[in-house]
Amino acid sequence: MSKSSIFTQTATERVLIGAPAAQSIAEEAARLGARRVFLLVSASLNRNTDEIAKVKQALGARCAAVFDGVPPHVPRAAVLAAAAQARAVQADLVVSIGGGSVTDCAKILTIALKHGFKTHEDMEPFHIYVEPGGAVRNPDYAAPEVRAICVPTTLSGGEFNPLSGATDERIRIKQGYEQRMMAPVTVILDPAMTVYTPEWLWLSTGVRSLDHAMETLGSLQSNDFCDGMADSALRLLADGLMRVKRDPKDLEGRLRCQQGAWQSMVPLIAGVPMGISHATGHALGGTFNVPHGHTSCVMAPYALAFNAPVNGERQKRIAAALGAPDQAASAAADRFIRGLGMPRSLREVGLAESDLPRLAEAMMHDFWTRTNPRTVESPEQAIAFLKTAL
Repeated sequence: MSKSSIFTQTATERVLIGAPAAQSIAEEAARLGARRVFLLVSASLNRNTDEIAKVKQALGARCAAVFDGVPPHVPRAAVLAAAAQARAVQADLVVSIGGGSVTDCAKILTIALKHGFKTHEDMEPFHIYVEPGGAVRNPDYAAPEVRAICVPTTLSGGEFNPLSGATDERIRIKQGYEQRMMAPVTVILDPAMTVYTPEWLWLSTGVRSLDHAMETLGSLQSNDFCDGMADSALRLLADGLMRVKRDPKDLEGRLRCQQGAWQSMVPLIAGVPMGISHATGHALGGTFNVPHGHTSCVMAPYALAFNAPVNGERQKRIAAALGAPDQAASAAADRFIRGLGMPRSLREVGLAESDLPRLAEAMMHDFWTRTNPRTVESPEQAIAFLKTAL
């Protein structure tokens, strides 16, 4: 008999697949009875296209304000600035339109409004932390009342997750925040909204979603249902990413990528833990400002090779889904990522060997280091792994 497991549902009520964003946002705002909609949006979409203007026009008097000041990796200062503006206009619904950082900020903004975040210190009791002995602590606090709608323009997948990350810029550590009702009430997948996303960003965040699926299939705590979702996600993403690489105007390929990113998140939000690739990615982003997608492009194949001694049999499904059943999963992933033209080493994203101790220390603060299939219990062990990725 297989081991028992628990599948945790999120608080997302609806996913609109292939729906035009502006009209869908207006219809959802009306359905939810929102009168003061706070738009948290990509600066490039707001300043270089007319897409945000279309959303404002569709919302009409319901649009209370627009904020486009979210830098990569969500520094706390951006959360606090957005919260101050949303509070000033008495926002009753947050709508994010943009990539992973915009999405993460929107979700954390909902708890910022509930709990009155005004300073760095106000945020401190709410983030997940790792105790010196390795135990992970997730603070318990009241759920937000203002909900979010997310319109993603990259493939990080955070719109499906009640977990968000923000960086404490004073110590340059990215920290997690998790509350079930942080998950957006509605997700709108509009492939037409993604055509403005730079190619490197679309493809690299697609690899981030591949990494969700690969770490699921490598996890010793997964189950048949989650493995099936991850397998399907890999196949959708592998096909969709190559289609968009060949033809950036391929909206069907883009929608396949979006649905693959969604499937890749299902195991994670259901409770299957990620591993050392994601943990390293958080540290690379928060401490070294490496773009979120590039972190998985670099680390995922090395993580597969590192973990192969303990989960090699499970990794065979990864290689098959990537179209290389006779190769090691690490080699199949490396081939695919190189085919997209993405970076494949720490040196390519600006790190040197002298940076590894600092990177390893940051990794030890990440809860997913502790759930890697192959045990990593010390900075020294982390450094040994990181040296393989130079």
